Amino acid sequence: MNQTPTIVLLTDFGLSDTYVGTMKGVILSICPAARLIDLTHAVEPQHIRQAAYLLLTAYRYFPPHAVFLVVVDPGVGTARQPIAIETDHGVYVAPDNGVLSYVLSQVQPCQQVILQNPAYRLPSASQTFHGRDIFSPAAAHLANGVLITDLGPAIPQIAMLPEPLLEIGALGVRGEVLHIDHYGNVITSIGRLMWTSADFLHFQPQFGRDHGVYPPIFATRCRVTVGGQTISGIHRTYGDVPPGTLVALIGSAGQLEIGFNQGSAAEYLNVSVGDPVT
Repeated sequence: MNQTPTIVLLTDFGLSDTYVGTMKGVILSICPAARLIDLTHAVEPQHIRQAAYLLLTAYRYFPPHAVFLVVVDPGVGTARQPIAIETDHGVYVAPDNGVLSYVLSQVQPCQQVILQNPAYRLPSASQTFHGRDIFSPAAAHLANGVLITDLGPAIPQIAMLPEPLLEIGALGVRGEVLHIDHYGNVITSIGRLMWTSADFLHFQPQFGRDHGVYPPIFATRCRVTVGGQTISGIHRTYGDVPPGTLVALIGSAGQLEIGFNQGSAAEYLNVSVGDPVT
């Protein structure tokens, strides 16, 4: 059975301008059968790390043949290269600025190229809208079945972001605020954590690193400190605490998360991405 070409878009363009719609028009002009999925266009402007994290949380829920089109590109028009990477779970089209770092810690790259072949770009590419003129055509041609090696020469190394802070010691764990979502939930770099029984958690490899062998964490005895507040215990869901109360829990992506039942933890704690968590 033929697979429907699937292209997943992730950008910081927002929806108030015509950028996203124009990219979709380019894609459908080249690959009319494409199924276009908006992962999000609400990445904070130029926030490469946030885009990298959001891609990491979502990629595994798409078909392995999907093409991921990621355009968070503060270096557009500079010497940074436009690239495509074929992996064992998806093909990724993006600027070479580290935005693929986190997902590449979880998938196996097969081939990676620079998008250099003019046959697979729009004519007279703009210096400020590579999303339209370079990335969208490449994604559409890949969805049409064009070989990744036809798009340009191999690139031996790509830019990588530093790993999020995670230090595991005998006396505790140290991390940082990694992301704040739409609800104000404070998602940390402490993870990936999985429940092993009613009250115990254990670490799983994350961001390409193996945490080694550590004893299970007794969730009810944990103390989480962030934004000057200490929260007792790690719970399973927001409703485990009364409304108007902070709660530490393991979120859907397996990261330690600080929520506020029926409110914004980020506003209550006055924290930002990069702030320490212990």
